[in-house]
Amino acid sequence: MPIEVIPRYTVFSFFTLLCSIQFTCAQVNMDYGNNPVAGKYYSIRGIKMYCETYGSGQPVLMLHGNGGSINAFEKNIPYFAKKYRVIAPDSRAQGKSTDARDSLSFEMMADDLAALLDTLHIDSAFVIGWSDGGIDALLLAMRHPEKVKKLVTTGANLWPDSTAFAKGVWQESKKEYLRSVYKKRNTPQEKNDWKLFMLDWNQPHIALADLKKIHCPSLIICGDHDLISIQHTTLIFENIPNAYLWVVPNSSHGTLIDHADEFNRKADDFFSTPFHDWK
Repeated sequence: MPIEVIPRYTVFSFFTLLCSIQFTCAQVNMDYGNNPVAGKYYSIRGIKMYCETYGSGQPVLMLHGNGGSINAFEKNIPYFAKKYRVIAPDSRAQGKSTDARDSLSFEMMADDLAALLDTLHIDSAFVIGWSDGGIDALLLAMRHPEKVKKLVTTGANLWPDSTAFAKGVWQESKKEYLRSVYKKRNTPQEKNDWKLFMLDWNQPHIALADLKKIHCPSLIICGDHDLISIQHTTLIFENIPNAYLWVVPNSSHGTLIDHADEFNRKADDFFSTPFHDWK
């Protein structure tokens, strides 16, 4: 099935071959998000942020969704690590990056990412953001434009109401909110889970005009039956000056999982090709 893309604007020694096979097998069986060889904690803006790095080359920053972790990219990291330096952090209050404070915002997490890149001595990176990670990516490009070479987001939204979501999604979230708002939360995990729920219930608040601040080439993606509506994703695309839109056929919210091979090739090609030559 065709992909909808709307434009805006040698001989190896046996030893070498064996090493390559071993590396590939190791990548396939890697426990992403729980790999002590690749993982390290960094002091970032008052928290300990956990981050794993793989491969070498130009940096690619991968940002997971709400309540997720580095493991979200288990189908993507092996592909990109063959050519790029993959930087995969656990966002604040998620995965192994803990944060006991009550407040949490997307702006806070975007600033964390800029600080992480500074700590790693990386001037700028390609960025892939999924879901809440897509929101983080948009805000990183808005608040720290020098940090983002090119941007790929999938399943991001700009505001938290029914107009941003596919039919019924916001209404189900409202039911969950009403069921849970007065529930007692006694454990740190319960409190953290509620903090993450309320993040998406109350945020983000990104004005369409603010998207004009994003000047890096951007590929804006959603699935054709995503949690985020196609109309809302189109609004994001239309308001970023140098953007392409990709609505992935037969895909849910997890475009980079449902169609991992296609997603990886498309994002790689987007990063590798001059913007106006890309199709």
